[in-house]
Amino acid sequence: MTEVLWHGRGGQGAFTASRLLGAAYSLKDENSFSLAFPSFGPERRGAPIRAFTKLDSKPIGNRSEVSKADFIIYLDDTLFSDAAFNDLSEGGKIIIASKNSFSDSRIIPFDAVRIAEEILHLPITNTAMLGAFAALFDKITLEDIFASVKVNMAPRLQEKNIEVIKAAYDEVRK
Repeated sequence: MTEVLWHGRGGQGAFTASRLLGAAYSLKDENSFSLAFPSFGPERRGAPIRAFTKLDSKPIGNRSEVSKADFIIYLDDTLFSDAAFNDLSEGGKIIIASKNSFSDSRIIPFDAVRIAEEILHLPITNTAMLGAFAALFDKITLEDIFASVKVNMAPRLQEKNIEVIKAAYDEVRK
């Protein structure tokens, strides 16, 4: 099983990204299963939230929060601290929306805010982070994620978000 832990703030779309990833994976074929769920306290815009996505080739019975993630994704770099490594599995990666560089090879930063602002005209990085994830995870394709967007997002949001996903994918791949 691949486990993904998402960190964001209320209103940034971390849970939406978690659900889109889960849907993308489960839409691939009949042997792909996913589970996506949020964890947050009082609901208010800007409050830290966590979301989880589990991906597997068999039905997922474990509905507990992720304790050691294969990928930790930060939609907001102000939420990142060295404590993140406590939640990271051996060989895991941290994908972070940040202009900063990091000396640790387990951290993959990229300027997701720039991509989102250029295309969406908003600093909402959730779909950019999906594109980054697809660039690093070989069991999902851009087409899988595009299919999820087309099924789960309002038609007026699809084209621009697909463009964000592609731009983030390309940036992380280079």
